[in-house]
Amino acid sequence: MSDAYLALEDGRVIEARGRAPGRTRGELVFTTAYTGYEESLTDPSYEEQVLTFSYPLIGNYGVREERFESDRVHPRAAVAHEFTEDVAEWLSEENVPAIDHIDTRDLVTSIREEGAMKCGIAVGEDVTPEDAKAELKQCKGMSEHVDIGKQVTTVEHTTYGDGDIDVALIDCGAKLSIVESLVERNATVDVLSYDTTPEELAEIDPDLLFISNGPGDPANFEAAQTLVEEYVGEVPIAGICLGQQVVARALGGTTEKMDFGHRGVNQPVRDLDSGQVVMTTQNHGYTVGDPGDELDVKQVNVNDGTAEGLANDDLDVITRQYHPEAHPGPHDSLGFFDDVLAMTGAGVESSHPVADD
Repeated sequence: MSDAYLALEDGRVIEARGRAPGRTRGELVFTTAYTGYEESLTDPSYEEQVLTFSYPLIGNYGVREERFESDRVHPRAAVAHEFTEDVAEWLSEENVPAIDHIDTRDLVTSIREEGAMKCGIAVGEDVTPEDAKAELKQCKGMSEHVDIGKQVTTVEHTTYGDGDIDVALIDCGAKLSIVESLVERNATVDVLSYDTTPEELAEIDPDLLFISNGPGDPANFEAAQTLVEEYVGEVPIAGICLGQQVVARALGGTTEKMDFGHRGVNQPVRDLDSGQVVMTTQNHGYTVGDPGDELDVKQVNVNDGTAEGLANDDLDVITRQYHPEAHPGPHDSLGFFDDVLAMTGAGVESSHPVADD
């Protein structure tokens, strides 16, 4: 095994076992998910981050491409207490540095207490702590990645499905399972670039505008925000994760960076109308601070009270901060997609406010 070092923003340098070679840097975050490592590693929302798994053993059911959420690994590096050979080989093939044999419990505790932090990683024969520190010095904050949307968006307009409802999905880093969830419900999904203009969207003439999840600061997705501003009240609008934040900003709300974010498959969310609590899958480092005057908070996080669901029934707007499509995670909230498509008036039965799937 090769040498490996992880240099942290708090001044510590941790020695580890190298599993996949390389040198890189990014924002160090963690996920509490104990399954779904393939989905997490291919989730575009982890772009420019270093992903730490709190569960001690990652890889115990192999690597299967049909579980991937995109066509590549997105975290700049991966950290675990132990990676299996399958995962280590996959990350090596993807040229993504990976390290293990460290106390991830201590590392996760540090992130929870100090917040997500910059880090540098060096893995390979004869690397030194100074190599990891050099990477750390080059690390930028997430809000400084102003073109991060370009790194994760679709290269060209792609259409999925052949249903009766035309959905324009603005790809800010969309998971494939979002597309699949819409196609399964009789939608035709046009996946469009994150910088699509109102004029280009007019050529599609969609029944529904959907802003996807994605990485980084929602303030850096100005084109998607402009689409919402132009089309609100004209067509129904939905958003997931980053999409909720973009919609909120477009309608006069504000967003803010969280200390360490929500990442995992066990975040409890309460629906304010029904009082029902469901467990959700989440992956975000920013949140809606003030939703503004146009949006009502419909769901909140039980742990910290942050907005998990927003809506304006008159304008046909509905958003979720969490991932209703799961992959991985509980299926408690799959009915969100029924609610979204029902706004188009195409005969889809709404399961509002929370599905019982």
